[in-house]
Amino acid sequence: MKRTAVLAAALATALAATLASAGTADARSGARDDSYGTKAPYAPQQDLRHYQQVPEGYSAVFTENVARHGSRAMSDREDGDAVLALLARAEQDGGLTGLGARLAPQVRTLLDAGASIGYGNLSARGADEQRQTALRMERRLPGLFDAIAAQGAPIVVETSGVTRATASADAFTAGLVAGEPALAGVLKAPVTDKNLLYFHKQPQNADYRAYLAGDPQLAAALAGIDADPRTAEAARHTVRRLFTARFADTLTTEQQTAFARSLAALRSAAPDLAAESGGTDLDRFLTPDDARWFGYLDDAEEFYQKGPGFTGRTITYKMAGVLLDDLFAQLERKAAGTSADGAVLRFTHAEEIEPLAALLGLPGSTEQADPAHPYSYADNPWRGARVAPMAANIQWDLYRSTADSADSAGGGKGRPGYLVRMFYNEKETAFKDGCRPIAKGSAFYDLDELERCFGRN
Repeated sequence: MKRTAVLAAALATALAATLASAGTADARSGARDDSYGTKAPYAPQQDLRHYQQVPEGYSAVFTENVARHGSRAMSDREDGDAVLALLARAEQDGGLTGLGARLAPQVRTLLDAGASIGYGNLSARGADEQRQTALRMERRLPGLFDAIAAQGAPIVVETSGVTRATASADAFTAGLVAGEPALAGVLKAPVTDKNLLYFHKQPQNADYRAYLAGDPQLAAALAGIDADPRTAEAARHTVRRLFTARFADTLTTEQQTAFARSLAALRSAAPDLAAESGGTDLDRFLTPDDARWFGYLDDAEEFYQKGPGFTGRTITYKMAGVLLDDLFAQLERKAAGTSADGAVLRFTHAEEIEPLAALLGLPGSTEQADPAHPYSYADNPWRGARVAPMAANIQWDLYRSTADSADSAGGGKGRPGYLVRMFYNEKETAFKDGCRPIAKGSAFYDLDELERCFGRN
């Protein structure tokens, strides 16, 4: 079987496996639904058939990515236990509605699913997300991966060292090998680099952790958002659908809010465990409007803690500079002829993807919030489900001019020697304002121009 046929078959098989494991809730709750926040399952944002053609006279010589781990189990069972405890108390008191009586079995199934693979660990869906992304990468760059296999060019794999990130790397590389079996011989064993791919927890970023723990501006912003009357309204509405009015009236506003937010967190986690939980669907227990409000509250925390944050402050994203530097350094070494690597693959977390997106000025991550005007869906495009869903990824491809070798460094006759194209969740994406593509509307940039634009010259 030809390599392209193997790749097509592998992609079809992986896709079928995902569709088979995904319940009906998954079909409704893809990454386009903002209420799932950063727990949203992954979906590529552009069709393979609609990418721009590579400029004539250039061929791909290198690719690199930064990817979040795939869909996973919830971190622990705290939210589930809290929901079950209140449901049990209400049941003893005869305080459940018909809808409320159907919730506990669903929650138990979800918790059992998380425990079956280990809380926080990669799920079957998460592994499929990574395998399919790898297969599509090969389809975008068939000549490059043929050359990597033929030349024995190493494929470097780096992770944060956290189990779900390492498992994501394994699933991704398994996808590459499924599409091109000869790549098995060039894949390097994954290495852990916490300074690069888990930087938010490292000693050099103690100022960031201090910001999370006690910054007064951050605390005030989040407290103000949580105090919005719509939070109590959404919680009250959720509780009264599941509990009788008599029982609901025994709960304080704080108890109602805590219950509703825990339920919303479980709902967001359910699609990621579709295979393990048999397609458990918690959508019916929260109305779309209530789910969207609780999703906004989660997004507000992410925005201020890991995203663009406050106007004039860089504490939430400046630490991603180490990752941006490495992206450029890999391109520069390849262009200089000092690296034989064919690809560098990195697997990390939302805590790294969100700051990197802000630092790069990627779509949805360019607008900060004035302290006097809190982050809002009404006037800020940042959404966790779009910026950093499960398996979110940023990919840079390097193309070399195929002009005569004597002219290749400069491209010959004024042609750039190297071009770069960026994908963000597999969508061709422009670099930040101020970076000039090789032509208006082009997705391709001269490497020298990018270095100028990002101040690396």
